[in-house]
Amino acid sequence: MTFLSYFISGLSLGSIYAIIALGYTMVYGIAKMLNFAHGDVIMVGSYICFFAVSRWNLPPVVGVLLAMILCTVLGVTIERLAYKPLRSAPSLSVLITAIGISYFLQNAAQLLWTSNPKVFPSVVGDGSVKFFDGRLSISVITIVTIATCVVIMVALTWFTSKTRMGKAMRACSEDKGAAQLMGISVNHTISVTFAIGSALAAIAGVLLSSAYPTLMPTTGSMPGIKAFTSAVFGGIGSIPGAMLGGILLGIIEIFSKGYISTQLSDAIVFAVLIVILLVKPTGLLGKQITEKV
Repeated sequence: MTFLSYFISGLSLGSIYAIIALGYTMVYGIAKMLNFAHGDVIMVGSYICFFAVSRWNLPPVVGVLLAMILCTVLGVTIERLAYKPLRSAPSLSVLITAIGISYFLQNAAQLLWTSNPKVFPSVVGDGSVKFFDGRLSISVITIVTIATCVVIMVALTWFTSKTRMGKAMRACSEDKGAAQLMGISVNHTISVTFAIGSALAAIAGVLLSSAYPTLMPTTGSMPGIKAFTSAVFGGIGSIPGAMLGGILLGIIEIFSKGYISTQLSDAIVFAVLIVILLVKPTGLLGKQITEKV
């Protein structure tokens, strides 16, 4: 039962990475930029839900919705003020700006909410479901996290393939110039992408803080890096790749902690990424792009 318990824990952690990675991969796929402030949007969403539930005594569902709304506004604001003026700038300028926004959000959180750790209340309770005559116990937050990841993945796949905005996103990811000639507003499409990614970041932040209930201004830093690793692992720019990469990364991390070493688990995760990229540079589900010259 130990193996199965580790596997389910890996699925839960991987589902959180996958939800975060979807934000990375959507922004990269359409805007061709890496939003390294994405992990700190997770932290902001966690704090909003924390204050809504613990201090303002709002129902958990309202706290999650409030976190999604405010993170969506934050994500669109960041895109309009920081990234939109650099739309034609070199990639290095955008990267430095993203890192600067990340540090700005972390330090703003320390000024507003101090750096003292806070205990995050679980939004779904502390119950568990037992299987195999009580030999296997799965927490409710684990079940909710996995189910949420599946629902988001299905909804996002339907959205990008069936809706008008989803098709516009796919067109912009293929060729912005051609999409604009067809009457698609590239700027509006990119803003919607940031909005969706930021809303997903809020959901991931609440699930992460419910599973690991210590909330700090740096809470989103390492999960953000690992989620970016997941997106690269699965093939950045690919929505199914982000989910596959996140789940595999979570399983590898939990098994590394359980069977090898908790101190070496992060090193093992990144070592696996290096090996995968040496064998398949575009990631597991990434496509090789041929550039015309």
